[in-house]
Amino acid sequence: MRVSHLELTLATWDHDRVMALHDERVTVPGITLQSHIHPTSKLFPWAVQDARFDITEMSVSSYVLQLSRGGSDYTAIPAFVSRAFRHNGFFARAGSGIKTPADFAGRRIGVPEYQMTAALWMRGILADEYGVKCDDILWRTGALDEGVRRERLELALPDGMVVEPISEGDTLQDMLLRGEIDGLLAPKPPKAFLEGSPDLVRLFPDFEAAEQAYHRKTGFFPIMHLIGIRKSVADANPDLPRKLYDAFVEARDLAMARLRSVWLGNANRMTLPWLNAAMERTRDSMGPDYWSYGCTANMAEMDAICRYSLTQHLSAATVNPKDLFHPSVLDT
Repeated sequence: MRVSHLELTLATWDHDRVMALHDERVTVPGITLQSHIHPTSKLFPWAVQDARFDITEMSVSSYVLQLSRGGSDYTAIPAFVSRAFRHNGFFARAGSGIKTPADFAGRRIGVPEYQMTAALWMRGILADEYGVKCDDILWRTGALDEGVRRERLELALPDGMVVEPISEGDTLQDMLLRGEIDGLLAPKPPKAFLEGSPDLVRLFPDFEAAEQAYHRKTGFFPIMHLIGIRKSVADANPDLPRKLYDAFVEARDLAMARLRSVWLGNANRMTLPWLNAAMERTRDSMGPDYWSYGCTANMAEMDAICRYSLTQHLSAATVNPKDLFHPSVLDT
């Protein structure tokens, strides 16, 4: 039975693009949102393991994986609250003989989680741009540079493919420095690299130029996360997904307007000395509407994600990208 007013839980990380929903500068008609702000390291396991929140930020890769196995507790809206280029995350050990990503073939490569969306995109780049298939690499998984990391969903890989967890208490960074692995797919720079270790090298030193070239070639600004709505709530309130989508668009637009005002202000209100240069390069490379939401403009990119999931032995079956989203938002 559809109710006239809903109280729903909303959980995301503190992206500027969503904060207007958390602080109620943007509201959804007929909805009261109970705000929960958590890092994605907590949100993503909660989403796939116990569907803790009514509305939640989700890993695109884990969501596609769940759909291929029979379904998710969520349906999605195309509010892509996290995007990130990934050429900056290819690392190797100095002296390993690895000069380009093509040299990853046959090597031992670390990645925090095989299924994580960052790795999905980076393996897609390896296959599409360098001819290196996921099966050509010996994978080690675990914490990047501290703590413990495990796969949030069980993998079902073909015989002969090697994806082996490292020992708890060890890290991929330390294994790379010891020569026990040869390279990394890293979602962020390892601590030793940031501290100036000469033994860790980026395969794309000018990663901004590489990522701009990738965008010119593909049109992709890699989608990392989207927003899920609990299916039972969406089924009972079929107008809710479109209302929420519109609210997320409004929140994004407020964040982009704020960034524009900071960029064009006559005092530097952000603790970043070359913000002006970064903004001008971004707009020159990608245009003014570089953070796109909606299905129409992003369907080719979502199709690539679904293709990568299948060819990288994550999806149990082909997933149509349109099946990721609630029917009411397919025309966005």
